[in-house]
Amino acid sequence: MSDRAALVKGIRAWLVFFIVCLVLSGATAFPLVHELHWTEDLLRSLSVPEHLPALMDWIERVRRGLDTADAEYPFLLYGTDWLAFAHLVIAVAFYGPYRDPVRNIWVVEFGMIACAGIVPLALICGPLRGIPFWWTVIDMSFGFLGVIPLYVVRKRIKRLEALTPRPGPAPALAS
Repeated sequence: MSDRAALVKGIRAWLVFFIVCLVLSGATAFPLVHELHWTEDLLRSLSVPEHLPALMDWIERVRRGLDTADAEYPFLLYGTDWLAFAHLVIAVAFYGPYRDPVRNIWVVEFGMIACAGIVPLALICGPLRGIPFWWTVIDMSFGFLGVIPLYVVRKRIKRLEALTPRPGPAPALAS
């Protein structure tokens, strides 16, 4: 396999991984109420309340809030539907670099900027919304973890770009 083919294969593998993570992240934002009930039951069965009471208290508080919103103000959950949809739309955008990495490197760089933006968003909005700092750190980790595959992809695209012959100047027209 040529260097170029190996780079393209590696780029595509990392992009598929990133796209799958975005799709899973988006898809899991739709059934939040049911997921939180399931999560609470699972954590109780694993004896988490005895070992991590702050985590369990937070999960219970969020579940109660979602139950109330779902029962009395279901339109509030429409915001998380849009969040889920945004993840799916962003995942689709990464088909561009999958198809033509060099030409669409800007999508990868856009994703890296978005990952960096998670940190100030979490640090500003977390305290404003009453989110515990340890949960804000978990939220920020998505930015730190998300940028890793994108950084790898960008480096590989730059190497691929260096291997890609550039078209020369257009020939002069005869008069």
